[in-house]
Amino acid sequence: MTGTTLTGTRKRRLRDRLPVRLRQHWKPVGALAVGLAMMVALLGDVRISPYVTSASRVEADTITDNVTGTVGLYDTSASHSIHLTYQQTDFEKMMKEFEEDGTKDYIKADLVVDGVYLDDVGIRLKGNSTLRSLRGDQGQQGERGGQGRQGDAEAGPPGRAARQEGQADQGGQGGGRGGGMVQYDLSAEKPEELPWLVKIDEYVEGRAYQGEREISLRPGSNGQVPLNEALSLSLTDTSGQQAERYAFTSVEVNDRPAATRLMVENPDTDYGDEAGDVNAVLYKARAGSSFAYQGDDPSEYESSFKQLNKKGSQDLEPVMKLVKWVENASDEDFARDLDQHVDVESLAAYVATQNLLLNFDDMAGPGKNYLLRYDLDTKKFSVLGWDYNLTFSGDATAGPEDPTGMGGGMAEGMPEGFPEGADMPQGGPGGADGEGRERGGPGGGAAEHPLKTRFLATDAFDEVYLTAYQKLYQEFYASRTAAEEVAAIAGQARAAGAGSEELDTAVSQLAETVTDRAGALAKDEQVAG
Repeated sequence: MTGTTLTGTRKRRLRDRLPVRLRQHWKPVGALAVGLAMMVALLGDVRISPYVTSASRVEADTITDNVTGTVGLYDTSASHSIHLTYQQTDFEKMMKEFEEDGTKDYIKADLVVDGVYLDDVGIRLKGNSTLRSLRGDQGQQGERGGQGRQGDAEAGPPGRAARQEGQADQGGQGGGRGGGMVQYDLSAEKPEELPWLVKIDEYVEGRAYQGEREISLRPGSNGQVPLNEALSLSLTDTSGQQAERYAFTSVEVNDRPAATRLMVENPDTDYGDEAGDVNAVLYKARAGSSFAYQGDDPSEYESSFKQLNKKGSQDLEPVMKLVKWVENASDEDFARDLDQHVDVESLAAYVATQNLLLNFDDMAGPGKNYLLRYDLDTKKFSVLGWDYNLTFSGDATAGPEDPTGMGGGMAEGMPEGFPEGADMPQGGPGGADGEGRERGGPGGGAAEHPLKTRFLATDAFDEVYLTAYQKLYQEFYASRTAAEEVAAIAGQARAAGAGSEELDTAVSQLAETVTDRAGALAKDEQVAG
């Protein structure tokens, strides 16, 4: 066709296919893409861990169904009863798995507590060395799932073991059944005597009983109920320090006879929020935990500490930083700056309390029984005690500068049933002679905890520690509070059905230890003046 030129349709360029906004800002977008590519190429397998730094006071795991009941769960003046009902096949399966590999899984049970019915609660075995007799020789193989490992001492027949007092009564050198090492005669045939953790919300989300999600039924029943633990909790509470609530109760399981038990508040999500105020995070040291620096990834500390509350808004970074500082600080830095990391007066009260109560298994003991509370406002830690079943053990004459390990009668090596790899009890084999030691510091093969050991070994903290010790001595012993509480606690146990000659013997032993402890401290000019 003359005068007419035909041309084909022109293809759109790549940039013309992009949205207008993207075409206008292509340079920063391109730079970002290049940057990301370079990060991938350079970092490769490097692990990047996000740190949670929000100071939210909101706990994601909230209680939506709080069953109130009619009797205060831990009212020591009231009578209490617990009845658990479960399928026998579930129980047998649970026990078989525990005996084979140490797994402690929950099973469903119906609970009647003080006349109030709760269906589908979760129950599981609770403890480590305490449960050794249930596993027999298999207990030497250790447990999986972070539950801790059993000792390598020779065990008795599977499911049954002879009860051992562990320590002879030596006039305050060991509390016997009133306060000392006890290997309980546990058997799957007597479930009413087993150490149980009852979890109210395991199968019903958001449910609690009087604000409690968990109830711990402690080792020991009838004439062997842990009077020493109840006494320690009572004294700690009267001193103004946080302690779990407790009460004696009658426990029935299926159609078995009733047994008298000590039930104790178990540190959980809500216990963390009650630790002073709600703006704090609570961490529980795991059995056999380490207080050693393991790098700047908070997740590396999960095998040693369990975060109890504020999950999702907080993590283990504060614990990681504390561990790192304690490990790396020079003696001069530790003395000067400890109060920037830890509430020193609170730490002094904790350490003094464990000594006064002759606690063999505190934060420096084989079980590493303690809680770290991190105040999100002050950015400081305090230490809380828990698990007092080995209090009033050891040398009743120990002063504030002496270790408080098991006295006399201890065979060389670790006590039977303690977790494999646990530290040697304070005082080393053969008792708490304190030779070669400085106020619980290194020496003598003693169990230690870096924070406690360095605190006691630092002269700069002598005054704050001794002041706390003198105050608590007056509250526990000089006032006769401890002696009076022994009688009151014995009455509570008898009212719950534990009255027997065996209980009377335990009461006498505990009372004697308390008397010896009070008398020895009264003669110590450093303590009583």
